[in-house]
Amino acid sequence: MHRFFVSPKQFENDKVAITGPAVHQIRNVLRLRPGDHIVVLDNSGWEREAEIVGVGREQVVGRMLSKTLATGEPRTKISLYQGMLKGSHFELVLQKGTELGIVEFVPLISQRCVIASLDDVNKKRGRWQRIIQEAAEQSRRGRLPNLQLATLFSQACERARRTGGLSLMPWEEEKRVNLKLVFGKGRRPGTASGPEGGEEAKESKAPSFPSRPFSISLFIGPEGGFTSEEVTLAQRYGIVRITLGPRILRAETAGLVATAAILYELGDLS
Repeated sequence: MHRFFVSPKQFENDKVAITGPAVHQIRNVLRLRPGDHIVVLDNSGWEREAEIVGVGREQVVGRMLSKTLATGEPRTKISLYQGMLKGSHFELVLQKGTELGIVEFVPLISQRCVIASLDDVNKKRGRWQRIIQEAAEQSRRGRLPNLQLATLFSQACERARRTGGLSLMPWEEEKRVNLKLVFGKGRRPGTASGPEGGEEAKESKAPSFPSRPFSISLFIGPEGGFTSEEVTLAQRYGIVRITLGPRILRAETAGLVATAAILYELGDLS
């Protein structure tokens, strides 16, 4: 069944009155008619099956049939602090990140970003919101990811610290700390192994992490990545550097790969 996010104000008793762009999609694109069933969502995490009882030029009316808890939301809440990208690459991250299960996007302005101004970035919010909504409807999400205003790198670091949870920064120069280590499923860096290590192998002093963090802030740089000064500043705010392996990923790919790997490690893709 086709899915549509609507405002809670559009529900009244056992009826829903759909207005706006969704009317054109239902009426003219999908050509749905009275008797067809759809799913409507009010961004609360619940979904309602409705039978269409009226299709007009300005409004589609549905009658509620059932209400169930949406199953498309991950347990782990990932906020993606994504460095601004050139062209349509940022829109790709929004679309695919929504499909994966990211709950919040924070457009990030760092030293290597190529933008005119914060105002120019924030003018794109309307289009970005539409991309997020369409991706959420297609991927059976029960909530729309939050889209924050663009923020400078230092302010983003402070925001992540204030929000709490675990903050991670994939960085190409990091060689030791990976996601298996972060989530307690791998050998700590520097631990002896093999014949030389034996039973009494000693672990090096390695950072400890919560095995099941409720929320994760993920920092991804723009084309060219983060500068060494930004990485140093991030560490001061408690943001942990990690490696995603030996291959260098594009800026629009890294956040999606990291998100998928995190959700897999924590059982959210099972």
